[in-house]
Amino acid sequence: MAAVNATVLAVPGAAEPPAVFVHGVLSWGTDDRYGFGHQRPLAAHRRLILMDRRGHGDSPDLEGPYRTDYAVDAEDVIALLGDGAHLVGHSYGGVAAMLAASARPDLVRSLCLIQPGALRVAEDEPVVRDMLTRARSSTASLPADLTAADYLRLSTEPLGMPTPPATPQRLRVAWTSMGERPCWDAEIELDPLAAASWPASVIVGDWAGAPAEYRRLAGEPLTAAARVLAERIGAELLTVPGFYPQTQQPDAINDALTTLWAMAS
Repeated sequence: MAAVNATVLAVPGAAEPPAVFVHGVLSWGTDDRYGFGHQRPLAAHRRLILMDRRGHGDSPDLEGPYRTDYAVDAEDVIALLGDGAHLVGHSYGGVAAMLAASARPDLVRSLCLIQPGALRVAEDEPVVRDMLTRARSSTASLPADLTAADYLRLSTEPLGMPTPPATPQRLRVAWTSMGERPCWDAEIELDPLAAASWPASVIVGDWAGAPAEYRRLAGEPLTAAARVLAERIGAELLTVPGFYPQTQQPDAINDALTTLWAMAS
């Protein structure tokens, strides 16, 4: 397969090892709305590698049964880690980051997971179990004639969220998401993460200010899953205001990342 696109940001003399960022759904690496565009200031001190997952940004489409697949993403992440890197993943990208770190912990220098979509790790939690049931049902019932514009609207409007402008780039990632391999059902081996010597953190929003339906359907299960995951892998759990941490609270997230990376030095 062709390599994925990754935007590299750095200044002369930037600190090493680099940091690899893996974005979530409806986004791409440098996206300001849902991606890691607000983490650009970190490049003043360290080389950043902002990955576009397959079917997103400037990366090629994925051929096969899925338009995007966390297992393939994990392989791409491992390739970007090089001889070793800090690793940051959000949402769907958090699942890919976990799989990559579990498979090659020797290449990871620290791990930060921002509201990762790895729900099966907390399936015993009632609120998580209910979300998994809803998600499995809704994924199986997508209308055959659903358009990317429809999907973009239905992914936001019913939850009380503003629908992003239907730009070609946003419609492409919506089309990709319509055919994704569901990340919330991923089976992830957590033992290598728990045994790793590098520092790890799990970041979640407090969901204050989120539309009530969005908080109920997404916020509560993601919060429960983040808590369980942090406990199981021995990571620090950090809660910040809002519900889209890296875009709503960029200063807090950037400070947390800087602190985490310093701990790994």
